Amino acid sequence: MAQKKLAILGGGESGVGAALLGKAKGFSVFLSDKGLLQEKYRQVLEKEGIPYEEGDHTPELILDADEVVKSPGIPDKVPLVQELSKKGIPVLSEIELAARYTDAQLIAITGSNGKTTTTLLTYHLLKQAGFSVGLAGNIGDSFARQVIEERHDYYVLELSSFQLDNMYGFRANVAVLLNITPDHLDRYEYDFQKYVNSKFRIIQNQTEADDFIYFTENEPIMAELSKREVPARQWPISLSQVMEEGGYLQQGTLRVQSHGQVLEQPMEELPIKGPHNAINAMAAVLVAQSVGVAPEQIRQGLLSFQNAPHRLEPVATIHGVSYINDSKATNVDSVYYALGSFDSPIILIAGGVDKGNDYSQIEPQVRQKVKGLIALGTATDKLTSYFQDTVPAVYKTQDIQDALNKAYEWAVPGDVVLLSPACASFDLFRNYEDRGQKFREAVEQLKPRQS
Repeated sequence: MAQKKLAILGGGESGVGAALLGKAKGFSVFLSDKGLLQEKYRQVLEKEGIPYEEGDHTPELILDADEVVKSPGIPDKVPLVQELSKKGIPVLSEIELAARYTDAQLIAITGSNGKTTTTLLTYHLLKQAGFSVGLAGNIGDSFARQVIEERHDYYVLELSSFQLDNMYGFRANVAVLLNITPDHLDRYEYDFQKYVNSKFRIIQNQTEADDFIYFTENEPIMAELSKREVPARQWPISLSQVMEEGGYLQQGTLRVQSHGQVLEQPMEELPIKGPHNAINAMAAVLVAQSVGVAPEQIRQGLLSFQNAPHRLEPVATIHGVSYINDSKATNVDSVYYALGSFDSPIILIAGGVDKGNDYSQIEPQVRQKVKGLIALGTATDKLTSYFQDTVPAVYKTQDIQDALNKAYEWAVPGDVVLLSPACASFDLFRNYEDRGQKFREAVEQLKPRQS
């Protein structure tokens, strides 16, 4: 029997992981990246003897494959992917490929916002309790590579809509859907329903033996659920109403009840703050309950968790002013949650590459809390014109140090200077991490003025 051919489009973490798994499972593998590979990935491919190309795609080498694994960053509308579709060659995500080769229980987490925090917290709760658990998907090491090298009983997977789009046979034993808000619409023909459909792939193939955890106060989720039959056990989360089973927040205390367990935890004791993190924490607790983590272990895990950087990360307090790095807030919904996390007056640093933002969602909070808006980016007219009559002071700049200098000038003790951009970062920075790091560095430059 002829060796099956597997082509990989994209040579980042997921692509190289898929190439390694393909080789381990006996495929003839070829990897192609239109850009240049990072040196560490080039070395892995050469060491393993996996043929690759960089700087361009050679269509005939890819259109000859039995299956293609596509990086989530490559849109379906690019001509090469369209050609694969026309020829009937299956195009998969790395997650779909890897899931074929593990018997582990799969915990899949998605949402327009909060998925990284929820994924990291879920992983932490299981790991702290002594479970054999891996972390993969949109975070950490490639799922495909881990399936070759490691044997875990559980994997916690953070999944973006782009990954879900190319997943077909994948089944989540536990699926978490935190929220759906307009994001990445440029990849979905500006059709919000297509984006909703993509997110709901998280529950495809689930059975009555599986669990589905979701936030009830997100209208797109509830509208879509009203149209669907969901076989999995359902565990709703609410910030405003009592849930017999599932999770809810009442007078500052999380109450989470499922699988014969009840956990009550005052929110003020947790290292993560704000209503959005109440949702994230309840989702993670429901997952932990579903796989049998004991209540006291869950509580210990909640209290010892440290969130990833760039998510409402305290950077410094200077002259009584708190500087907060929320660079990961790349859409309006994230900023809504960030603004809701503070009662103090806020100087908001926002702006970047606008992905079709609707700022009306945050206008009431901005009016109530934001004393100054600093628009950071190359094209900030939409942002500033929207809020010029709402905010007492508005300032435009393309330099982050200049932005921090202006914030320092405006701030008084008790204020919060919040970087929460609502936009992508690619106009001035490499990515949101680079933007967050530059914010930290700019805050450090303010410190000498304390003396």
